[in-house]
Amino acid sequence: MTRKTKRALVAAAAVTALGAGGAAIAGAAAGDDDKPISGPALGKASAAALNHTGGGRVTETEVGDEESYYEVEVTRAGGGQVDVQLDRAFDVVGSSADNDKAEKDDADG
Repeated sequence: MTRKTKRALVAAAAVTALGAGGAAIAGAAAGDDDKPISGPALGKASAAALNHTGGGRVTETEVGDEESYYEVEVTRAGGGQVDVQLDRAFDVVGSSADNDKAEKDDADG
């Protein structure tokens, strides 16, 4: 195999790898329709959710959730997660725990 042929094969492999990687990233982005809460709304939504759960850490947020206007995921110190649903005025309209421990914690207040 000549030097020129080897270079052509390496270049073709690199172009193929880059194209496949770009397609994978584009596909992942296209499937993710969740829009995170941003700006001043993020602080208000986080405060409302943490007040409702009695503390924890905000780990994910979403605007335009299928269940409410805002959704805030709170992870508690013990590892349980609670999804807090908020309306446009940042009032809690519902919540759900992601596992049994969080459900017990949520019921305890």
